[in-house]
Amino acid sequence: MPAGGPLASASNTAAGKGLKGGALGLASSVVIGVASTAPAYSLAATLGFIVAFVGVQSPIVVILAFVPMLFTAIGYQELNKADPDCGTTFTWATRAFGPKTGWLGGWGIIAADILVMASLAQVAGQYVFLLFNADGIGSDATSGWVLLVGVAWIVVMTAICYIGVELSAWLQKIFLVLEIIVLIIFAVTALVKVGHGSAGPQAIDPSWSWFNPFAIGDFSAFVRGLILMLFIYWGWDSAVAVNEETADPAKTPGRAAVISTVMLLVTYALLTLSSQAFAGIGSKGIGLNNQDNSSDIFGALGRAVFGGGAYGSVMVHLLLFLVLTSAAASTQTTILPTARTSLSMAVYRALPRAFATVHRKYLTPTVSTLAFGGVSIALYVLLNYTSDASNVIADCVTSLGMMIAFYYGLTGFACAWYYRHNLTSSPRNFLFQGLLPFLGGVILFGVLIWSFHDDWLSPLKVGAASYTGWQMGFAPHWHIGGVFLLGVGTFVLGIILMFVWQAIAPAFFRGEILHRDTPTMVPDQPELSQVKTL
Repeated sequence: MPAGGPLASASNTAAGKGLKGGALGLASSVVIGVASTAPAYSLAATLGFIVAFVGVQSPIVVILAFVPMLFTAIGYQELNKADPDCGTTFTWATRAFGPKTGWLGGWGIIAADILVMASLAQVAGQYVFLLFNADGIGSDATSGWVLLVGVAWIVVMTAICYIGVELSAWLQKIFLVLEIIVLIIFAVTALVKVGHGSAGPQAIDPSWSWFNPFAIGDFSAFVRGLILMLFIYWGWDSAVAVNEETADPAKTPGRAAVISTVMLLVTYALLTLSSQAFAGIGSKGIGLNNQDNSSDIFGALGRAVFGGGAYGSVMVHLLLFLVLTSAAASTQTTILPTARTSLSMAVYRALPRAFATVHRKYLTPTVSTLAFGGVSIALYVLLNYTSDASNVIADCVTSLGMMIAFYYGLTGFACAWYYRHNLTSSPRNFLFQGLLPFLGGVILFGVLIWSFHDDWLSPLKVGAASYTGWQMGFAPHWHIGGVFLLGVGTFVLGIILMFVWQAIAPAFFRGEILHRDTPTMVPDQPELSQVKTL
């Protein structure tokens, strides 16, 4: 905490957790933050559904969803200055609100990452076959071959994360630079064709009316669009989760988080605008509202944008390759923050101490990394063999919105409360340590609460968010949406696990291990000598 409150100099901190300090710079941290969102994969798999909810207003939804992301990123930046701990939300919420709230914040991170892994692995598995024109296998999301390749991707990415964060960051740089270049070429080509009138009859000229949020007639549809956009933006916090392995850990990760969100806004706004202008929002052909294209808009638009011939074929296959690498890279950068969250929780005895094990040579979390990879594989295999596998996995992705809104929003509130005694010291502190993070939390929790209604709806009802549902076999015989069951069920599971661990190891929950005055356990860095913590 800045001057004016209880202080503990980081020069007197306890020994670090064993991670490799100073391994990442600002550029590598930004790359991890952006790559974690998987821009190509996220847009390919989600933009069609956003258009189905909000129509041509999708560009303004992209911009409005950025607002709570930016406010929350500012909260991350401010909290990281005071407490650069890889536990992020877990550690900060524990210091601000107490052990149980902090534990549930950590659970939100872990649960969200576990829920998304099946979808990431499935997409990576499908695109391997689509890339080599094996469309018969690639188009079958639940194929045993797709499952096998998807599991192999998880194994490979787990191994890379096990070997070291530097190798992970190096691979991310290669994939991300290529991904951004091709996506920009795609967007520019689409807009040029629309401008020249050669895009086809389905194309529509960009209009300022697309940026009018009041043109969305249904507030529930607007909220559903926002939640889907939260999923597309989600992941930039990985840049902060590797803070203990970053040069100048009190400053660099927070800057990387803010820079990542701004880069994502520009990327998503350009691609949304160009895709919508080129394809239109019709329900036929390449229209974004065509349900056959909704789960993969780039697969549908690629050939139409780039045309035939050798150049078109190369660019289409390159686009497919980038969606593949985007999903694979996100698999990797999903493992990174989860392993570090569980490492931090174990260090503070909020999880079994085995999760705090760090490899002596690679200086990476061993048990945490391998455990997360193993649980992800087990869940993917289990979901793949459910009776309605594709829809169940789709509902898992949709239910992520609850987890994302919860732990991002909690971080915003934690920032405002953490710095509450310092907010009147300057206008800058009031704005960046209090008001903006708090507003980010309010927006995200508002979206979370409203989503409970839509997620509850049976998939048979108009406006429902779920593809699956459960009919009560007893009175009152409600038909509950699968997204609600998955999201709320995950929250309930977390609460149960928390009380089980409290019974086994109560010290953390009594506030004996981590509290407001506990020194930050980070690698000893000269730059931290002036950083103050509560």
